[in-house]
Amino acid sequence: MDSNETYDVFDRKDWQRFHGRLGTNHITQQELAQVKALNDNVSLEDVQVIYAPLRHLIHIYLNQYQQQRTAVSDFLNHPRRHVPFVIGIAGSVAVGKSTTARLLKLLLSRSYPNYKVQQITTDGFLYPNAELTRRGILDRKGFPESYDMEALINFMNAVKSDKPQVLAPKYSHQVYDIIPDQYDVVDRPDILIVEGINVLQLPSNAPIYVSDFFDFSIYVDADPKLVEQWYLERFGVLLDTAFTDPDNYYYQYAIGDRKAAFDMAKKVWRDVNLKNLRAYILPTRSRADLILHKSAHHLIDQVYLRKF
Repeated sequence: MDSNETYDVFDRKDWQRFHGRLGTNHITQQELAQVKALNDNVSLEDVQVIYAPLRHLIHIYLNQYQQQRTAVSDFLNHPRRHVPFVIGIAGSVAVGKSTTARLLKLLLSRSYPNYKVQQITTDGFLYPNAELTRRGILDRKGFPESYDMEALINFMNAVKSDKPQVLAPKYSHQVYDIIPDQYDVVDRPDILIVEGINVLQLPSNAPIYVSDFFDFSIYVDADPKLVEQWYLERFGVLLDTAFTDPDNYYYQYAIGDRKAAFDMAKKVWRDVNLKNLRAYILPTRSRADLILHKSAHHLIDQVYLRKF
């Protein structure tokens, strides 16, 4: 990504100078392994060099948000309402959004032990496969029309309205579908992290967008050729772990011809994920407050911070 007038650009050496005094709260290698997404790479050095400064920046945004909420309440002469601070994380399939989301959740929970920090993915707001099939768009799963955006907007509105026990449908990558009658419960968090490929998109003719509910947004970026490599590597790991589970979506490919399986995965990347990335995901990058740019081996080599 080229520099432009909108962002200040920092390499790892420059960015690590902004860590502040919050530290890393002694994140262990075991904890890091637990938050790392499948086939992603993140190190304790990354926590110190990239994520500690990012967590400190979020601390600044959170303080400003809370001060603004107090000032508005004083202006209206109303008691201050509890309104969650929401962080959105966008980017391509297989780029490492989930790792960023889970690691930030861990770091923020350590920094604010008295706060409730929760995380969800928008995968749960995909239409079930049966509905996608009925609409004739199963082969466009992940594209904007495959999401129940009305349900996602209603969910975000309920969270920001501080309603208790707001339900988010659960999605399983093992069965490649929504899990019927299972939900993640978002219950009046102080900080909510919302991760998904579509969180910065602007659906046409919509009166309100998912990003309207965000107080800070991140885009995880990488060259599409690298993302394709990570996608195929992840596919291989999924095959290796699906042999013993006939209910696993990848079982049919795991027990079959491996070359044919990878040919299928390459076709899905080319015809679905890459097209979706170029047409609908990548254009949202410039809407993010901060961009984490990755190079080979998932190494974050540059950080872009919006100037205004």
